[in-house]
Amino acid sequence: MGEQHISSLVVLHRPDSASVVREFMSAHQALQIAAEGDCRCVLLCETDNQRAIVDHIDALSLLPGVINVSLVYHHVEPADELDKPAMTMESKQGADA
Repeated sequence: MGEQHISSLVVLHRPDSASVVREFMSAHQALQIAAEGDCRCVLLCETDNQRAIVDHIDALSLLPGVINVSLVYHHVEPADELDKPAMTMESKQGADA
């Protein structure tokens, strides 16, 4: 069984480099924009290994106009757990009874 890595990256960039970051994100299926501002954006990164996260950070850091890339969240989940239904408050309350 594999793992699923879910992380958030904050990318600080020059205002005229937003399109460069968007183009990079579009070319990488593991990335999507979660929030965007004039000089920064938050990218959601979903990969099957930790090395891929680091590779994305390194590549983003080398883009023209990118000032900094920070990993602000990282969660690892067994891939097979993601197919199971999530426990809701209602199911949790029933389990406690």
